[in-house]
Amino acid sequence: MARDTRLDVFRAICLIMIFINHVPGQYLEHLTSKNFGFSDSAEAFVLISGLSAGLAYGRKFVPGKRIATAIKIWRRAFTLYVAHIMTSIITLAIFAGGALYFGRQELVGEINIRPLVDHTEQGIVAMVLLGHQLGYNNILSMYAIVLLVLPGMLLLRNISAGLLMAVSGALWLSAGLFHIVPANFLDEGYWFLNPFSWQFLFAIGIVCMMRTKQGRPLPRHPLLIGLAGGYVLISLFWVAGSLWHYDMSFGLPAVLTGFDKTFLSAPRLLHVLAVGYLCAVIPSISGWARLPMDHPLVRVGRHSLPIFILGTILAMLGQVLMFVTGHDPLWGTLFVMAGIALHFAYARYLDWLSTLTKPAAPLAA
Repeated sequence: MARDTRLDVFRAICLIMIFINHVPGQYLEHLTSKNFGFSDSAEAFVLISGLSAGLAYGRKFVPGKRIATAIKIWRRAFTLYVAHIMTSIITLAIFAGGALYFGRQELVGEINIRPLVDHTEQGIVAMVLLGHQLGYNNILSMYAIVLLVLPGMLLLRNISAGLLMAVSGALWLSAGLFHIVPANFLDEGYWFLNPFSWQFLFAIGIVCMMRTKQGRPLPRHPLLIGLAGGYVLISLFWVAGSLWHYDMSFGLPAVLTGFDKTFLSAPRLLHVLAVGYLCAVIPSISGWARLPMDHPLVRVGRHSLPIFILGTILAMLGQVLMFVTGHDPLWGTLFVMAGIALHFAYARYLDWLSTLTKPAAPLAA
């Protein structure tokens, strides 16, 4: 069966936007999705990850194969954990190296590095136990925790999609109402991306994909399309007009009316779902994303983890560059443009590398 490249294409776009957003202060940052709606590329990435998980593991998680599938999922979670630790250590080295080379000791006070410097022994333990996270190095840890509970999600989904939505939604709401979130060890704060909240978006992706694979595509009712499009437009006008000072909470909890990213407040959640729905049901968008396997965007999306690691490392280098150049947007923009080119070049290299490990085709008789 030919690979459906649409998820790869949208995942690649998210990865590139995450990289751009992680080098704040340059011009390209103004072109990413965070400037046009309540959610940003992080929400889109997690939704796509949920869709991908439903595609990869949904049909495999059946009686007789559940343990083997769960072990495979947990191995993937451990891979993400190792990648998170590795990128965090490299981030420390980049900022410490910048402080030494440029004589800018202020760099060790950036992106939550200072607690590690002041409390090195506790900080190392905290980082390994995910009790201390550096700024811009917090997606993989959240994703790894969500993958740990993925077998439980699939078990609930096998019983009933409604049951999974009810349990996952109740956890999301409880986490937002009562601030149930993993705590940091070195300060009074907590994780920037709360896995107890973000798992709901991941679960929605699983349910949507497994529904589609069962031959029940998302409904394309004009009313749903109108509601989704209207909400996306309202979000666009709200963000573009900087209307954040208007209080529309009506006394309701922040998780239902706010714009908090940590607890994935409802306006952000609804926005990414609306955008995702429109991308899925509008033929011109969905059809455009069906690109050939050798398209650069498909390559980037297909190698998502190594590309994400590359983007994180480049973004940290870009932040040091911005710091030592006085946050010059031109230097930052040039660096980001070069970094995007490296994304495509690295993906092409990974494709070439994969051909070296494929077994040779048998000779014809």
